[in-house]
Amino acid sequence: MPELPEVETTRRGIEPHLIGRTVTRVIVRQPQLRWPVTAALAEQTTGERIGSVDRRGKYILLGTCPGTVILHLGMSGSLRIVPAASTAMKHDHVDIVLNDRHCLRFRDPRRFGALLWTQGDPHHHPLLASLGPEPLDSNFCGAWLHRQSRNRTAPIKAFIMNSRVVVGVGNIYANEALFLAGIHPKRAAGRLSEQRCRILADSIRRIMSEAIEHGGTTLRDFVNETGRPGYFQQMLRVYGRKGEPCHRCQRGIRLIRLGQRSTFYCPRCQH
Repeated sequence: MPELPEVETTRRGIEPHLIGRTVTRVIVRQPQLRWPVTAALAEQTTGERIGSVDRRGKYILLGTCPGTVILHLGMSGSLRIVPAASTAMKHDHVDIVLNDRHCLRFRDPRRFGALLWTQGDPHHHPLLASLGPEPLDSNFCGAWLHRQSRNRTAPIKAFIMNSRVVVGVGNIYANEALFLAGIHPKRAAGRLSEQRCRILADSIRRIMSEAIEHGGTTLRDFVNETGRPGYFQQMLRVYGRKGEPCHRCQRGIRLIRLGQRSTFYCPRCQH
């Protein structure tokens, strides 16, 4: 599933091609995605200028005068800028056609993504209203993590993957951030001191920044807006490295299941 770094990579890639462009039509080939694509999407955006391309969590927000298109890539979705006349493939479900003879094409083999329309403030939409801070925003810090974690018995890995605590820290990045911070993934969130929460917040920011810089992580089928993969996978310190030597201490990386997810850690470096 594309996570925050992959979504941000996509947002940055499509933004220069969309800002200032006018939507000439919207072609919906398959309306049955995670939620049905409403007819209002085409009715309200056709003839409108795209004024902003933002992101909140794993949602991409295309702002127009009458409202906002809320995009989610789901499990296998991708967005690409292609010539409007190019042949659509089997899983190319929606085209937002622009006045420069190109289109933003939404592809989603599993159809678990979404294209929604809202006329209100998108940040008040039910899908976005309860999201926690962005990991790269100034209001996300160790003090915030420490306050939120008090009296919480959940493992710290599950805690930082909770989108109400901080958005976008998926399984890969949670593993990597905890290794960088030297924190065992099973440690109870409420047992972390404020100093260790500060180290963890800094580690999350570092991991997310690195992942965005390298275009995200290619696991299974993520590609960016040009069809190219992300390269952060080449920098993974623990994820997917069961039995391989830790880059710090040479001890073998271990794999456990935590909350039904694969969890990788170094038994010597993380405590």
